[in-house]
Order: sequence, then C-alpha cells, then structure tokens
Amino acid sequence: MEEANLKNHINLISKELNLNDRQVSNTIKLLNDGATIPFISRYRKEMTGNLDEVQVSSIRDLSAKYIELDKRKETILSTIEEQGKLTDELKSRIINCYDTTELEDIYLPYKPKRRTKATIAKEKGLEPLAEIIYRQQERNILTKAEKYINDKVPNVEEALQGARDIIAEWISENEKARNIARRHFKRFATIKSKVIKGKETEGVKYSDYFNFEEEVKRCASHRFLAMRRGQEEGFLRVSIVPPSEPLLEELKSNFIRSYGDAAEEMDKAITDSYKRLIEPSIENEFTAELKTKADDEAIHVFTENLRQLLLSAPLGQKNVLAIDPGYRTGCKIVCLDAQGNLVHNETIYPHPPQNESGKAMSKISSLVETFKIEAIAIGNGTASRETEALIKRIRFNRDVKVFVVSEDGASVYSASPVAREEFPEYDVTVRGAVSIGRRLMDPLAELVKIDPKSIGVGQYQHDVDQNKLKGSLDQVVESCVNHVGVSLNTASKHLLTYVSGLGPQLAQNIVDFRKQNGPFSCRTELKKVTRLGGKAYEQCAGFLRISNAKNPLDNSAVHPESYHIVEQMAKDLNCSVSDLIGDEQLRNKIKPEHYVTDKVGLPTLNDIIQELSKPGRDPRKGIKVFEFAEGIFKIDDLIPGMVVPGIVTNITNFGVFVDVGVKQDGLIHISQLANRFVSNPLEIVKLHQHVKVKVLEVDIQRKRIQLSLKDVEQ
Repeated sequence: MEEANLKNHINLISKELNLNDRQVSNTIKLLNDGATIPFISRYRKEMTGNLDEVQVSSIRDLSAKYIELDKRKETILSTIEEQGKLTDELKSRIINCYDTTELEDIYLPYKPKRRTKATIAKEKGLEPLAEIIYRQQERNILTKAEKYINDKVPNVEEALQGARDIIAEWISENEKARNIARRHFKRFATIKSKVIKGKETEGVKYSDYFNFEEEVKRCASHRFLAMRRGQEEGFLRVSIVPPSEPLLEELKSNFIRSYGDAAEEMDKAITDSYKRLIEPSIENEFTAELKTKADDEAIHVFTENLRQLLLSAPLGQKNVLAIDPGYRTGCKIVCLDAQGNLVHNETIYPHPPQNESGKAMSKISSLVETFKIEAIAIGNGTASRETEALIKRIRFNRDVKVFVVSEDGASVYSASPVAREEFPEYDVTVRGAVSIGRRLMDPLAELVKIDPKSIGVGQYQHDVDQNKLKGSLDQVVESCVNHVGVSLNTASKHLLTYVSGLGPQLAQNIVDFRKQNGPFSCRTELKKVTRLGGKAYEQCAGFLRISNAKNPLDNSAVHPESYHIVEQMAKDLNCSVSDLIGDEQLRNKIKPEHYVTDKVGLPTLNDIIQELSKPGRDPRKGIKVFEFAEGIFKIDDLIPGMVVPGIVTNITNFGVFVDVGVKQDGLIHISQLANRFVSNPLEIVKLHQHVKVKVLEVDIQRKRIQLSLKDVEQ
C-alpha cells in the first residue's frame, strides 16, 4: 500500500472511531504482520492503547473497506483516462474522495453503459438540440427542432423526444439531482408491501404484509427482512419510494430557469428522468443500504446470542449419562466418562407404544451405579418432559443432578463428517446422545463442531449476507475459545482450530503429535509440532493450557514471552513462581511499576498479576439445575394468567423466545419485557437465563404462546 494512502486510511479510521493515529497505525501493522484479534487485544495492549476486540475488529474492517475503495478508484481513473476525459481537476477529486456513494456519482457520466434511449438519440445527431433546450436561452424551440428532421428523425416531436431522452440521462447522472432524491428517500420514503394476486393462500404466512405500509425510518430490520423474503419467494410485491410530487417540484426548481417552450421540454424531461431513471436507481441504492443495515442488525443479534451460548456454564469433567428421548423408537442412552469418552450405549422404551417404564427405570438406576454417574443430561426434543418425569421418579443411591439440554444442532452434528470420523461404528442416534451429554459437560468444546447457523439462535440468518454472517460467527467462536482458553492435551482438533494462530492444519498436526509422543509437558514443546513456526507459536501459546505442567505458568494466560517477568517478581520476593501463585500476601507485595520497560507497560503487568491469582480458572459461570412447572407438558396445559418457570432459548430484535416445557417456545414481545420502553432485549435477558413468565395468551390452533415478564417477581 502506498504511504500516502495508508496515512489517509489511518486518519479517516481515527476520526471515525474516535481513536488516535498511533492506536490505529500500530493495530494495522500488527494485523498486517499476521497477528490475530484475540492476540492483539490480550497481549499487545501497550501498542494499541488498550483496545478491545471490538475496536480492533472495527479497525480491520475499515482498513479493508478503504483498500477496496482505492482499488475501485484505480479502475475508475483508468476507465476515464481511456476515454480521454480525465482532467487534473477530475483526477484530484476522485483521488481525494472517500465516500463510496459520492465516488460512484462522480463516475456515473463516464461509466460504460448499454445502449440507452439517450445514446440512440445521440446517434441520430440530437445532442446539440438537447444542449439548446438545456441552456434554456432560446424562445422558439419548435423552429430549432425542425432543423434536426432527417431520414432518422421524421418529425419535430421525435426530435424533441430524442433531445428529452438525452436531457433525462444528463439529469439522472447529475450529482445534485441524485442527492435531492436521496434526501427525499431518507426523510419521506415509505415501504409498501402488497400480496401478488392469487398467492393469498399459498403465502398465508406473510399475511401481515399483504397490505402493509410504513415509513422506512420506522421499519424494524426483522420486518424488512420478512418482506424481502416474501418478495423473493414470489408472494409479495415490495416498493420503497417517497411521495413523488414534492421531490419533482424540488428537482424542477433546480433545473428549470426560464419560461416558454424550453421550460416545458425541461419539465417533461425531468419528470421522465425521475420516473424512468432516478427513482429506480435510488430505490435500488436505498434498498441495498437498508438490506446492509438489516443484515448488520440481524448478524449482531445472532453473534451476541452465539457468544452467550458458547460461554454457557459448563458442568465440567463429570461422569454423565445422556439421553436422547423418543417415543416409538425409544430413548437412546449413552454413558460418558469425565473426559467425554463413550463407555456404554443402549436403548430403553419407557413411553408409548411399549410403555416399559419399570424396566427403563431399573436400567437407568443400574447404569448410574455401574458407571458412577454424577449427572444426567436429557435432550429437550420429543418426549423430553416425560423422560425427565421418569428420571425424577428414580431413587438413586448417590447425588445425581438432572439437566435438560438443548438439542439444537445435535442432529446436524450426528450426521456430519466430524461425527462419522469420531464414531464410525455407531449410528446417528448414538452420536446425537453423545453430543447432548458433552454439551452439558462443556458447551463450547461441543458447539464448535456444529455450523453456528444450525444451533437455533438468531433471526433471519438465512436471509442475510452469508459471507458477512460466516465471518462474524467465526470471529465470535474464535473470541470465545481464546477467552476461555484451551487444554492443549485434551482439546479436539475442532476446538484447536479456533485457537489464535492455528487453523485446521496446525490443529491436526498438534493432535498427531500428541498421538505419537504422548501429552505435552510444556508449552515450548509446541515448537516441535510440524509446520508450527515462531509466528504461530507467538499467537497461540498464551491461549493453550497444560494442567499439572512443571512450570505452573503453562496452565495460565501468562504468555511465555512474559515468563521472565514473573520469574523476576518471584526472585525479588525471594520465593518460587509456585509460591507466588499460591500466596496472596506475596502477590500483594508486587509493585508492577518496578517492571515497566519500553515494551511492557502497566496494562500487561496488571494482567499478569491478575492471572497469577487464578491461573487456568474457567471464566464461565457455574451451572444451575432448572426445573419446569409440574403438571405442564403440553400447550393445552397452559392457562392465561398463570406464572411458570422457563428458559430463554432465543433473543431477537422483536422479542424473546422462552421454553416453558410444552414443546413449543412462547414469545415475550419486546413490549412485554419491562414496565418501560426497551430498545434492545439484551438489556433485560441473557440466553439460557432462568426466568418466571406470565402466560398472556394461548393460541392452540396456531401453536402460539404469548408471555410477559411485566410485574413478575424473579
């Protein structure tokens, strides 16, 4: 990248994000040198001025945007130069333009286009007549037009029509005209949706939008995306336009400067220009902007849900019995050891039509004793509540906690190549049950194996820009994995893939190294892994943990590059590193300012001291047992007015979905979340939060449950 361009980018990004140039410049340098966002935000705080992951991501995205804009400018300059129309003034304006819309407006008159009405009129020699009309200095336009009659232009009206076509195109390419239209679209546009005749029955799920109209500035992103989907599926016709009369009036007042024939021709040309050229063009532009905004909002909702889901409380390393419930095909049972290895599987049939409940209870009781089971995980799908009720009737000889676990994505995992590779000899039902059990033990480690879009959180995820969605979701997974840290000796290839600096190939190489050489005894052994060079080691080492390592810092978030600092701290206090970790009084004697250098500042030193107090501790909260209301198993059991416990399963811009144990999630509309205005449901609830909700309405036919948090004591 040219030095001048880079300086411009840094300056623009600094202003946009309200940061100083040094923060932006250093962050871009780190990114260009191959540093990851988790590494930069965790271990390079001095260089970035303590920027967090969101700020580093914003710098990366804006830098990429301006690089693309520079490439676009090169194409535009080259195209105009080939036409012989590139003046110094025009070149300077293009080079100094950093607004995409303005740049495309500058380019529009020079942009190669297909054969238009205007180009056909120019071929007939009517451009001089168009110029005469546009200048509006001649009184008798009809007389002037007669001079352009020839074998291609048979009469005056065709001459005038051709001239108007040329003027219409000029006006449509005029920056001022386009900005007038944009202003009206922004302030006054309405979105209208109508059902396509004859599609009323087939498209009934879009009935809310069969005759819908709303100011665009009030249209929520989820409604916009719903209408877009209805349009793409062929059920709705959607338009986004402002009232045309005031807009046309402003256009005419800016372009008509006289009276008489020329003014009349200009009036017709402007009306045609707006209706035929400007309105469709700005509508497309405006729709694309709204789509981008709606996508960004939907992706933000999805990523926040995914972050909360990935950071859900883990049970930890316990012996678990997991059940994938069912009726006719039975309940698939698996027993997992504390490391998540499958040690036993079989099927029981406690529900109709077999009704072998006694036999099933006896079998589960026996398995709990045999495999020293500490917790039972029950999938929340078909027959979940009945299975939970069955388990609770069993009197175990040990303390066994019972958890209902989300099945979303388990079926996707069980049929995936990942699951086939892990359990080639078992069918999908066994794999699905294993996934349910492991999800209880460590949600993050299990969910990284599943495409995030299949996990069942978010809104309209299939309607948004898929590349942007994938990039955002991958970044969230990477962020969560590195936030929690990964056990180097037990992590799967899929989990290691998301560790800073690794990726699929190095993750596989680490797993292969473990198989051949046994567990890692220290972080520096990573350097022996095939193709894991110095850069990858720098990026990943701080996020990988080795429990029971000879050096206790290997089980912490202290980066190996900082071990010498901790060793110096211990030496100064006349103790070992282990003593420092185990003794709070010793740690309180550390004076971080004594260890500041030109490369290591207080932010990093404070992080190190904080980490010494809790090395290797999982930052996620502890798990809690949840119980649904007794006697409520199906939607018919719900009565308006009753208050029942529930679990938040999904959060969208328009409200929150809650599982109350009846196989159909209820909706708390955003207006029912609190006794005040709520703009973002995430202000009120978190994913998987345990809540008490009031039942407002039950529509058994449509399987809809309306819930409320208002005036419900939590």
